[in-house]
Amino acid sequence: MNIEELLEQAEGKTLEFKQDLSSPKNLVKTLVAFANTAGGRVIIGVDDKTRLPVGVDRPLDEEERLCSIIADSISPRLVPNIDMITVNDKTLLVLDVFLSGSRPHWLKAEGPEGGVYVRLGSTNRQADRELIAELHRSVEGVAFDELPMLGLSVDDLDLAAITALFRGQRDMSESDLFTLRLLISDQGRMVPTKGAVLLFGKERNRHFPDAWVQCGRFIGRDRTDIFDHIELYGHLPQVMDDIMLFLKKHAMRGADFSEIRRKDVWSIPLGILREAVINALVHTDYSQRGAPIRIAFFDDRIEIENPGILLPGMTIDDMRRGVSKIRNHVIARVFRELQMIEQWGSGVRRMFREAEEQGFPEPQIEEIGIRYRFTLFLKETVFVRVAEQVSLPVGTKSAPSRHQVEILRMCRNERAIGNLMKVTGRTDRTKFRNQVLTPLIEAGWIEMTIPDKPRSSKQKYRLTAKGSHMVQGLQAGGNGE
Repeated sequence: MNIEELLEQAEGKTLEFKQDLSSPKNLVKTLVAFANTAGGRVIIGVDDKTRLPVGVDRPLDEEERLCSIIADSISPRLVPNIDMITVNDKTLLVLDVFLSGSRPHWLKAEGPEGGVYVRLGSTNRQADRELIAELHRSVEGVAFDELPMLGLSVDDLDLAAITALFRGQRDMSESDLFTLRLLISDQGRMVPTKGAVLLFGKERNRHFPDAWVQCGRFIGRDRTDIFDHIELYGHLPQVMDDIMLFLKKHAMRGADFSEIRRKDVWSIPLGILREAVINALVHTDYSQRGAPIRIAFFDDRIEIENPGILLPGMTIDDMRRGVSKIRNHVIARVFRELQMIEQWGSGVRRMFREAEEQGFPEPQIEEIGIRYRFTLFLKETVFVRVAEQVSLPVGTKSAPSRHQVEILRMCRNERAIGNLMKVTGRTDRTKFRNQVLTPLIEAGWIEMTIPDKPRSSKQKYRLTAKGSHMVQGLQAGGNGE
């Protein structure tokens, strides 16, 4: 890519623009972050707002000054390539930094514990202790899940679960456990690896309290109103199945119940989601503390978010091209043996291809803080999975619409009108009350908690016995639960 094309790019993981050297500390932070993360390029002499070349005065002197700043400010020593390029008679300084084999680098003034930075999007982020350790391991070629769990033994693994999963493939003798790196030798005795405990530990939650999965189904397009949620703490292969069951259970978007088809059609692309969930389980940085893997199901999208930035040397563009690096070797090997992973390095590329083939918007990959998020956007018009027919309560002439069903479900607990309006995106309270709630009340499906004061600010709505029967009938007949 030539300099003119670079000047048209937005700042990001591997690119930053500077107008001058008036803030050298910010510059060296960027150089450190580039060297620790995936390399990058800094172009000096570009207007911050217009992105037009303004040039560098006395470029030879500024180059010498820049070399001195870098030598005095960064440890271990970092030597980027510095070139002078002329654009429209303006001289720019271009610094190329490569992923360093001496990482982590840090700012000398802040020390090796507080001065390490990594690149996240277009910003520099101070690395914590766990991330610094990850940078060290990445240079040494050691995965976190390959480290021994000193003080534990094979008895701390759920051997019954392991045997059941591998039945017909392996006998899962001690030698099999060793081959899969579930056990390693340490000072003459066999001990489980961190990966073994994450996968099959009897007390995995005591050893890794943040290694669990949180799933939520939200009403609408934000996190204001949650309809259902689960927390999963089981063995990782089982967690995989539990996540998919949760997503299938809530694939209730798109068609009104009056639009029932006589075949099973999922409103969400399960193949893509399965790949994304596996990717999260295999590539989570389990050394990070503070947050689990999160899966959020909204009306318009599904977000799968896990702790851990991309591995050093990796960018989002690399992932989309099919470049792959395995963070957790033990977990990946077990998933591979269980045929949960089909082909190394093809997962992300396959997800994008399948989304395009199935007519879904292009998925989005982001680094959000020290986390990685995959977002699958749903179609505007999709159909739910349905059975042969919907069994409605006796005496009911027609099924409620999708929005009415969501309102009925919400009303299993008492709900204020503001919460219910979010289901339909309505903003006019009076029209919503007259056009949506009143028909449900007249049908006998919901009732007011304060019927003698219909306009009370404390008014809420709840299911009647008939409404509860309606919801149960719809669930039994048409949503696959």
